[in-house]
Amino acid sequence: MIQTMNQTDAALLRKLEELETRLAVVKEELADPAVLANSARLVPLSKEQGQLEPVAEQLNAYRAAMKNVEELRQLAEGGDAEMAELAQAELPEAEARAAAILEQLKDDFLAAEDASITSFFLEIRAGTGGEEAALFARDLFEMYRRYAESKRWKFIVLDFSDTERGGFKEVVINIQGSDAWRHLRFEGGGHRVQRVPETETQGRIHTSLATVAVLPEMPDVQIHIDPKDIEEFGCRGGGPGGQNVNKVETGWMIKHKPSGLIFKMTEHKSQAQNKERAWALLRATLYEQEQARQHAAERASRKAMMGSGDRSQRIRTYNFPQNRCTDHRLGGEGGGEKNFNLDVIMQGHMDDLINALLEMDKRERLKNL
Repeated sequence: MIQTMNQTDAALLRKLEELETRLAVVKEELADPAVLANSARLVPLSKEQGQLEPVAEQLNAYRAAMKNVEELRQLAEGGDAEMAELAQAELPEAEARAAAILEQLKDDFLAAEDASITSFFLEIRAGTGGEEAALFARDLFEMYRRYAESKRWKFIVLDFSDTERGGFKEVVINIQGSDAWRHLRFEGGGHRVQRVPETETQGRIHTSLATVAVLPEMPDVQIHIDPKDIEEFGCRGGGPGGQNVNKVETGWMIKHKPSGLIFKMTEHKSQAQNKERAWALLRATLYEQEQARQHAAERASRKAMMGSGDRSQRIRTYNFPQNRCTDHRLGGEGGGEKNFNLDVIMQGHMDDLINALLEMDKRERLKNL
């Protein structure tokens, strides 16, 4: 092993060896005829195998690279001067290759942790600021829509409530796609905008707020919901869709009385589909709340930094007069913030911002190993 390996890298390798052991178990189960005949077990095991195999392959590549490094080191310290000189010349490149594979292993390990979530809900709501906050909520919606389109993710509007000037009081979106959750799970929290509103006649800059929540859809998680706690009924749709939208009850509304949660789905023409999506969103929200309760102490510091849905938290400021988008969680090891070109961000070109958040998350998660 590299002599300068730190505790984080050593902990990572132990975790990877655990995943390698788990992969062997999964392969053994997949060879069982009883499992092959049971789709309920076969599908999740096959999916897990697909997630673990690339990590195991990289781990083997790292071991081979490290074996090469150790052999070169031994030759460099040996008695044959000519061989020692050649080994010493090749050693920096071999060490760099091993280090590069280790960095890739870190990325693959974290990506594998997030890969189980392929569908999630993105909720945007206007906060303080009246009509201007609603217009900003619409701007955030367009920003995420453009970003999702650039990544070829599915961006499905489930329900929305608009204002007379075209803003959004609230909008609920279902996003599906590989790596979508990993890239957008940092967006939960308060988004503050500073600009001159369309309704402002004296050119004064106003500050408004919109909130974003990111909720994973967890179809395999069992959440017990007592039917007595549910009130649900059909409702008429809203928005575009012709006369049929307002005359036929194709939408579905569901209320969870203990929590006060209410969801209305109108996106599909089929009431059965709208009912299914409303229930999925309810389960996802209750799951997130339960997870927050169970892991409050463990996740407190990370949630505070990454903004996992705390709607009172300000994570970012969009300053239009200065064309500056500031993420308050970025800025290096010492904390602080980092600025990005606002025009670029609002057009959905969010890669620089998202990559910076991914890198920060990578440091924190590896440190917590």
